[in-house]
Amino acid sequence: MAASHSSNASGPKVSEQTFSSYDQSQGQKYVQARHDYSPHVYQAVFEQHTSTGGRPDTLLDVGCGPGLVARALAPRFAHVIGLDPSEGMLAVASSLGGTSSTGDPIRWERGAAEDLDKLPGLAPASVDLITAANAAHWFDMPPFWAAAARALRPGGSVAIWTNGDIRAHPSMPAAARIQAAMDRHFEVNLRPHMTPGNQLVMDGYVDLPLPWTPTPGGDTNDAASAVAQQFDKARFVRKDWAADEDFFVSNAEVDLDGFEKMMATMSAQTRWNQANPELVGTDKDVVKILRREIENALHEAGVDKGKEVLKGSVLGVLLVVKKRSDLDQ
Repeated sequence: MAASHSSNASGPKVSEQTFSSYDQSQGQKYVQARHDYSPHVYQAVFEQHTSTGGRPDTLLDVGCGPGLVARALAPRFAHVIGLDPSEGMLAVASSLGGTSSTGDPIRWERGAAEDLDKLPGLAPASVDLITAANAAHWFDMPPFWAAAARALRPGGSVAIWTNGDIRAHPSMPAAARIQAAMDRHFEVNLRPHMTPGNQLVMDGYVDLPLPWTPTPGGDTNDAASAVAQQFDKARFVRKDWAADEDFFVSNAEVDLDGFEKMMATMSAQTRWNQANPELVGTDKDVVKILRREIENALHEAGVDKGKEVLKGSVLGVLLVVKKRSDLDQ
């Protein structure tokens, strides 16, 4: 059965312009380079949702990209929708397909996270679980929470996660030298192209605004208060993954070709590429310079040519926010 793909003709209004502008070719490279999340992550999301009264009926994956999360969780839900502002990402998601537990195709929709409740045919208070994997740092969070409050069924959940910082695993040869090279790369080459969203990820979402987070200046209007009151602050959960726990399907072990491809999918690296198109792919490409530094470090540590492998420690985090279950539907 073919996957459903619907696109709003006028296009969504989004502030993030890097991934949302991806074409299908870039989307293909993204899905090929990115590791999927560990089954333990998906299990933690599902168990946290259902153990607190959440139903396995309708899942809405926001910022779905090429659809990794929607497809992984689809067998557990009767109806699944993937939402993303990028036509290129959605084209890849649609080509890969996926079906729910009832055999229905995943529905792929183009739109912004802040307008998730405006999807065609989506009734108010009809969504059971909203997920956002490595995407919430691009959202305008107050309108996102307002839209989530309108879309969620009482007792529904919002599960947000990110991989946080990725470090060279200490068990790897020349780990300290490789980490120093990566730190220089981030500070010198990528820092000028980083956004506040990138910093939220590096900090493990500690400052990601939640429904009850005070607005800057301390002013809280009636609308924001009404949204906050629909979510159960007492049942908020934050789960952190330790460096030795798998957050991805593998502990981010890649050869150097895979490392290059993965680096190219980072938003700050994408913006560096856009700012320096004449250097991309040349000896002055900053990723290729970094690769040469890593190769030299590994070779001097005794690793044979052709056997260079990088292993990372991933500090992931999952946030789960519940809509109050005592609200009238």
